[in-house]
Amino acid sequence: MAITVKANTRNDFRRSATNELRNNGQVPAIVYGQNQEPISISVDSLELLKTLRDEGKNVILALDIEGHKPIDVMLHDHQVEPIRDELYHADFFRIDMSSEVDVQVPIHLDGEAQGVKDGGILSQPLHELSVRAKPNEIPEHITLDVTNLEVNDSLLVSDLKEGRNYEITEDETTTIVTVLPPQTEEVVESGETQDAEPEVINEKAEQEANTEENSEEDQS
Repeated sequence: MAITVKANTRNDFRRSATNELRNNGQVPAIVYGQNQEPISISVDSLELLKTLRDEGKNVILALDIEGHKPIDVMLHDHQVEPIRDELYHADFFRIDMSSEVDVQVPIHLDGEAQGVKDGGILSQPLHELSVRAKPNEIPEHITLDVTNLEVNDSLLVSDLKEGRNYEITEDETTTIVTVLPPQTEEVVESGETQDAEPEVINEKAEQEANTEENSEEDQS
């Protein structure tokens, strides 16, 4: 089910007008796709951020734009202003609810791996999975149980269970999570340090002796 988000059309593209929009809590955006003319709009920045945080970035939005029928879209891309950490621009892609789309779905790990209890280190190289699905069949996230993973065990994309209503497009050989062996630090034996000290002292004494010998020859 799509979540309705109100939007306004944009006709003034001057920098001053765009900055005024942002100062008023609006984020400039564009709607495109499905072989239709792009529409320049603005939406409430806080409302959009809250929706994305609550529903996930793959949420289906119904843009309520004055003078248009509601448009079903998904967020395709967005830019964040780094200093204020605010939305700077957004791109919305028109979707057909009966057609599949390619998206990235977050991966959540469940449980504590046995290998971690034994001193191993859990590593998760892959945090999002590439999938293809109809918009209303996109999972909010994919959960993997890692409880039985021991040291040197891994879960690959090919290990994911069947029976899903989406297609995984990620390379099956890609590692999602693995338990690495415990890290061991090389300990320097005290004898090595102690053996090095007399060498430094002897070298210094030899240099001083040579300096004194050269000084006596100069005086003579």
